[in-house]
Amino acid sequence: MPPLTKNQAAEVQEYDYFVIGGGSGGLASARRAASYGAKVGLAEATPKLGGTCVNVGCVPKKVMWYTADIADNLRKAAAYGFGKDDEGNRIAGDFNWTALKHKRDAYIKRLNGIYESNLVKDHVDYHSGFASFIDKNTLHIEALDGESYTVKAKKITVAVGGRPTIPNEETIEGAKYGINSDGFFDIEEQPKRVAVVGAGYIAVELAGVFNTLGTETHLIIRHDQVLRTFDPMLSEVLVPYMEKTGMNLHKSSNVKKVEKTSTGSLLVHVDTLDKPLEVDVLLWAIGRHANTEKLGLEKLDIETDKKGDIVVDDFQNTNVEGVYAVGDVGGKALLTPVAIAAGRRLSNRLFGPEKYKNDKLSYENIPSVVFSHPTIGSVGLSEPEAEEKFGKENLKIYKTSFKAMSFAMLDENHKQPTSYKLICTGPEEKVVGLHIIGEGSDEMLQGFGVAVKMGATKDDFDSCVAIHPTSSEELVTLR
Repeated sequence: MPPLTKNQAAEVQEYDYFVIGGGSGGLASARRAASYGAKVGLAEATPKLGGTCVNVGCVPKKVMWYTADIADNLRKAAAYGFGKDDEGNRIAGDFNWTALKHKRDAYIKRLNGIYESNLVKDHVDYHSGFASFIDKNTLHIEALDGESYTVKAKKITVAVGGRPTIPNEETIEGAKYGINSDGFFDIEEQPKRVAVVGAGYIAVELAGVFNTLGTETHLIIRHDQVLRTFDPMLSEVLVPYMEKTGMNLHKSSNVKKVEKTSTGSLLVHVDTLDKPLEVDVLLWAIGRHANTEKLGLEKLDIETDKKGDIVVDDFQNTNVEGVYAVGDVGGKALLTPVAIAAGRRLSNRLFGPEKYKNDKLSYENIPSVVFSHPTIGSVGLSEPEAEEKFGKENLKIYKTSFKAMSFAMLDENHKQPTSYKLICTGPEEKVVGLHIIGEGSDEMLQGFGVAVKMGATKDDFDSCVAIHPTSSEELVTLR
C-alpha cells in the first residue's frame, strides 16, 4: 500500500500518536502504539523506510563485513589445504565489488518494502514527506510528491535520527571532495587507495573492510589509539593487528587540506607527512549530529543541547508536554537496538496496560559490538570508568590472551589475536565490565550481556561448566 495522499490524510481528524521519522526507533514506537489500539501516523522524509541502520548503516555494513570476513577465510583456507599453488600460496578468486553492491542494494530494497508492509499490517498510516511542528499538536507535512497538508495528533514523538558530520570548507579546504559513511554505500567500484579519517567504530569498521578486501588503506586519527570510548585493552590489541595486516595508521595526525587532481584522484595533506597521500576515495568518519534542523522545535521552545540533540528525561519526555524523542536525535547511545527499545517502552507507557505506566529504558549495561577484524564486544564499564566509580583498590581484573583454535593450522604471523577482560568489584566480585576482542566476539557477547545485566558475579561465571573447545570457555575459566 502506498503512502497516504493529501486527500486521504485530510480524512483523519486527529491521531492519538504521530511519529516523525521512519527509522528503527520511530517504526518500533509507532507499531507498538498501534498494537494497543491507538490511531497512529508516521512520516518519513526520505523515499525509503528503515532509517540509517537499514539503508546506510548496520545492515549494509554487515554485508560488507561478511564479504571481508570471507576474504579473510579464503586466506585461512590455504593453511587447511585448500586452494594452494605449487609454492603453497592461496589461489585467490576474483572479487567483484560492483556485483556485490547491486545485490546488496536489492536486499536493502526488499527490506524497505517489508517495513512498509509492516506498517500496513499494523494499521499505521504512512506519510511520505517532511514533517515539522506548527504547534504541539499540529504538524505540517511537505510530501515528497509536492503536496503539503497538516495533521493533528494528541502526542508526537520525534525520531528523526542523525547524519554524518563532515568538516566545512572554512575548517579544511577541499573537505567537500571527501565522502561520508553514507557515501561508502554508493561506491560502484572497489577503490585502489583510500584514506579514512576518524577513530570511532564507524571509521574502524569501514577501514577494516577496505583493508581486508585488498584496498590500500590509510586511517588518519587525531590521537594514538582508536575506539577511545571503549576499554583501552581493545585498542591496544586491535591497533597492532591492523598495522600488521597492512593498514597504514597515521597517528596524532590531522588533515590540513584536500586537493583534486586532473585525473580525479585526491591529494590529502596530513600535518605529520612530508608529502600528501594520493587516494581515490577520502572518507570522513568523524562523528554524527542530529537531524533537528527545520523541524520547528523553536516554535515550541523544545530544549536542545549545544550539539543540537533534543534533551529528554529518563522517560523520553522533552520539556514540552506531549512531545517525546527517541533514538539518535537524543544523542545518547547511538545504537539501533537502543532506539527500538526506547521507542517500544515509550509506547508501552503511553498506550499500554497499567503494568507499563512507568516503563522506561535503562541505559546501563548496554552491550555493543564493533565489526572490526577481529570483532569486538563490550558491555558495562571500562576499566577507567570502573576505577572512577568504585576506586582502583576495589576492583579485581581478570584477563587472558590467546590465539583461537581456528588459527591453529596457520603460521604465527597470520593468527588473529584474542583478548578478554572481566572487571569485578566488591567482596562478591560482581562483574561490572566485560570486554572481548577476537574471532566470534560479536556473536558471543549477547549471552554474556544478559549475565552482566542480571548482576552476575565471578562465582556465577565460574559455576558455569565450560564448552570445549571454544574461545568463549575462557570467560568462565579465568583465574
